[in-house]
Amino acid sequence: MTIDTVDRAESSPDVSQPYADLGLKDDEYARIHEILGRRPTSSELAMYSVMWSEHCSYKSSKVHLRLFGEKKPETDALLVGIGENAGVVDIGDGWAVTFKVESHNHPSYVEPYQGAATGIGGIVRDILSMGARPIAVMDPLRFGPLDAPDTARVLPGVVAGIGGYGNCLGLPNIGGEVIFDPSYAGNPLVNALCVGAMRHEDIHLASAKGVGNLVVLYGARTGGDGIGGVSVLASETFDAEGSAKRPSVQVGDPFMEKLLIEATLEVLHAGLVEGIQDLGGAGISCATSELASNGEGGMHVWLDRVLLRDPTLSPEEILMSESQERMCAIVRPDRINDFLARCAKWEVEAVVIGEVTDSGRLTIDWHGERIVDVPPRTVAHEGPVYQRPFARPSSQDALQADGPGRLARPSTPEEIRAAVLALVGSANLASKSWVTSQYDRYVLGNTVLAQPEDSGMVRVDEVTGRGVAVSTDCNGRFAKLDPYAGAQLALAESYRNVSVTGATPLAVTNCLNFGSPEDPGVMWQFAEAVRGLADGCLELGIPVTGGNVSFYNQTGDVAILPTPVVGVLGVIDDVTRRTPMSWRNAGDSIYLLGDTRDEFGGSEWAHLQGHLGGVPPRVDLGQERALSRVLVDGSQSGVIRAAHDVSDGGVAQALVEMALRSGTGADVSIPESIEPFVFCCSESAARAIIVIRPDQESALLALCNDSAVPVMRIGTVTTDAHLTFGSFGFPLDELRRVHESPIPAALAG
Repeated sequence: MTIDTVDRAESSPDVSQPYADLGLKDDEYARIHEILGRRPTSSELAMYSVMWSEHCSYKSSKVHLRLFGEKKPETDALLVGIGENAGVVDIGDGWAVTFKVESHNHPSYVEPYQGAATGIGGIVRDILSMGARPIAVMDPLRFGPLDAPDTARVLPGVVAGIGGYGNCLGLPNIGGEVIFDPSYAGNPLVNALCVGAMRHEDIHLASAKGVGNLVVLYGARTGGDGIGGVSVLASETFDAEGSAKRPSVQVGDPFMEKLLIEATLEVLHAGLVEGIQDLGGAGISCATSELASNGEGGMHVWLDRVLLRDPTLSPEEILMSESQERMCAIVRPDRINDFLARCAKWEVEAVVIGEVTDSGRLTIDWHGERIVDVPPRTVAHEGPVYQRPFARPSSQDALQADGPGRLARPSTPEEIRAAVLALVGSANLASKSWVTSQYDRYVLGNTVLAQPEDSGMVRVDEVTGRGVAVSTDCNGRFAKLDPYAGAQLALAESYRNVSVTGATPLAVTNCLNFGSPEDPGVMWQFAEAVRGLADGCLELGIPVTGGNVSFYNQTGDVAILPTPVVGVLGVIDDVTRRTPMSWRNAGDSIYLLGDTRDEFGGSEWAHLQGHLGGVPPRVDLGQERALSRVLVDGSQSGVIRAAHDVSDGGVAQALVEMALRSGTGADVSIPESIEPFVFCCSESAARAIIVIRPDQESALLALCNDSAVPVMRIGTVTTDAHLTFGSFGFPLDELRRVHESPIPAALAG
């Protein structure tokens, strides 16, 4: 086979190259020519194609993502921000946590099990590369209609992949979401989040510093699986046609990943590593170019030293392969033997494939012939930046004008009871235990709260009890109606979910899932969502630490609902003082915090009527912040015994979930000042239900008064197995049957 060397590229400028098949545009290919002063070799073309893909370069989103830095709130908690593999925040006592969420959407449609499994594997390595021990994962998921034939194919495979990989790693899955909507049919969203913990001194960054230091590739061998992988799949409109859009999905090996975790933490803690990078999207192309451009600016690689599972792989395929369970480390020559010995101890293969230089170039040889000679920053950080045109869709005014007020509303007790029961048994609000029961939520012994609680919570320090709570959220219908407000509502609910457990919100990560950036309407949705999220984080005082953009989530011309998933992490000084969802004692008083308004635009009730229109609930982030103070202070002082946020489905749904979690009922009074249906099912934001002992009423009122949070007593916990709302009610057995049956019934075949 003739190798396309740099010398050959210089002497044969007119060779036709398949750049379009690799996803490069005409002007991008021309720019590569300009950078190099010649045509690229086939290996260079492979590197630029994957690194300049939408997934790796953020070329359509960079101009908007800058807002997260420009509007970053002042905080001492942020230790590492946007630009590294994951953000890092200080949680006190010398502890730091790192967390991030990413997407593996299209691979999970092509091959649900491996697509989802390798999504978990990839995000775990991002956390590991920061020097942290992974301590928990989460999985925000979205599928087509529950009764759709393809959902029956995709959902079980995705869940099995997440559970199979995470359970084998021994990481608890503490939360996430499972949402169904027709827009996700043919384009499910499989987002994966990981949290890791470390001491401040253990933080590591991705840079290749120290001329003469060695580049070590370690972990699994490189294979033909995942060539192009997510870097191509996530960067083009998705359909069933064309091999370029359906490259091989990566194949995961969680047992190798477990060994890789332990080997990596050992070499890091032994001080043997100068810089480190995981191999995910774009594989060796990404690891070498990013390490070089973040360090001294130069690196030389002997590509033929890479250990292969398939010896027939070409240099281009080796550079593009996204085979899993691989890491790249920069190691001093005097420490290399110790590094290799520790890898061998964990049965992890490692090989020196290069060295750091001061050349300012990334050069790669294949059996003594030069196949790559590029400025590394042009590959990793100076790719195309597009100012995509964006415009508010002409249909947006009509969409917002078509409010849910035209829908026939339940008015009698019987009708409201039926509406509440329909919500309890709806696909989006029904129990997700069929999913979560396949995950190990308590492995490692530090899980404090897990689904169906509002947030997952894990203990970080076993001595002090210090821990973190994490929640993810997004209502795509709200974002469709108003992407600016929809992103803020996602932020607000995640913020609230963390607060109701007693943790103080500290930082944000996001996974921004949208349709094609080449559609001006989609780009407007994206720009508005980013602006809303940046403004919201500034007002709440919590920074965006990093995240992911996932474009081209559409089948043909039909885009998904704009889905800016927002993850919020909070800190709690002592996890034994957490606030659970379930109430415990008969006679305890139930209160509603916050104002309830007539707000049904984008609501779950309207969704069940087949309607999407109007405007979403009003956002008041000042009120969210005030509510958070009451919830956190009430938890720490022991005033609040149980709490649950009010969101999808409204107050009635929240009370049903609390009753089912507790196993006992309550008597609830519908206030005369609020229309019964609005009280039960409105989805107004900045609200929570709390439970206190009757003798704590004055303390609660003082907390609410200090923060100007509206408070209303609405009921009492009982010993009965009934949940009553004035003139109508439900046996808990009926609620449980309706709540738990939808997903198992739909997937029974």
